[in-house]
Amino acid sequence: MTMTAPARARVRTFGIEEEVVLLDPVTLAPVDVADAVLDALPPGTEGVERELLLAQLEYASPVLVDAATASAALRGFRAALAVAAESRGVLAASVGSPPGVGATRVRDGERYAGFEGTMGALLAEHRMQGLHVHVGIASRDEGVRVMTALRPWLAPLLAVTANAPIAGGADTGFASWRTGIARRLTISGVPPAFVDAADYDRRAAALIGLGTTTDAASLWWSLRLCERYPTVEVRVCDAQPTAEESVAVALLVRALVEVAAADELPHAAAASAPELIDAAVWHAAKHGMGERLLHPGTGEPAAAWTVVEAMVDGARPALAASGDLARVERWLALVRREGTGAERQRAAFARGVPALATALRDGFVA
Repeated sequence: MTMTAPARARVRTFGIEEEVVLLDPVTLAPVDVADAVLDALPPGTEGVERELLLAQLEYASPVLVDAATASAALRGFRAALAVAAESRGVLAASVGSPPGVGATRVRDGERYAGFEGTMGALLAEHRMQGLHVHVGIASRDEGVRVMTALRPWLAPLLAVTANAPIAGGADTGFASWRTGIARRLTISGVPPAFVDAADYDRRAAALIGLGTTTDAASLWWSLRLCERYPTVEVRVCDAQPTAEESVAVALLVRALVEVAAADELPHAAAASAPELIDAAVWHAAKHGMGERLLHPGTGEPAAAWTVVEAMVDGARPALAASGDLARVERWLALVRREGTGAERQRAAFARGVPALATALRDGFVA
């Protein structure tokens, strides 16, 4: 793939993974029809696979270099999936947690069947969808340096992308109930600080076989090194309402990785304490943009938008260099005007389940 922008400094490649849930269009309960929907996709549709649960699908983009290509890829996938889902009587939704009441089963396969024995009653509530962003790195050691710099900024990134307030037919009281669910797993949330790639690999290997960590793929940290590709993977964000929001988030994450790799994303020493970072992420999951957030630059609480603006300011040189600053600023203006995905879901839910269903349907193909 070649860059469509004028030649300039090297721009990191990136990839986007979107997890989607299939819902009953009336009750918004998850429906186990992933295989049927896959069969209904147009021939030649690429990158769509089954996920852990039979009510979920995942889209993995090709390697991307620019916003236009990313937007076309996600819009094309969502349009095709929306039609396929409708043909099977369900609604494809991009939400962090399914809003309706209902159970869903685990897909076939030895690895997935093992989760039932490992997770016990936790599995029944393990219904969550995220937006995962991969960004290319020069080496795993660079990836570890990036992780160290990004750890304090995960909380504001989650706060502005929270999109999981409704689950089981009720308001959970969280902006990101998905984050609350994930924290029940053995290895989830904010990763520890590592010395280098060798330290990361040694400590990750020691976790295999303990609790829910059955293999390297089940190291469900919100920030990790990818085992299959030379990327760092940022997994803290909920699935986003629209394709354009997913793209804007991915562009911001790429820029944050770029400045972090160049040691240009500082944070106060006080903000790097592991217990403080962990508490800050929990706080962001609970309140989204509705309360003050921990400011990584000071280690003290500050207004939510002040913290998010500081994050964007840190990424600004990379966003400007890649030509993505205006797109990211448009997304943030939308969130300021209309609220996060969580706030928009709550507003629709207050008008009734049919209103929320309409909002989810319209957002998916917006």
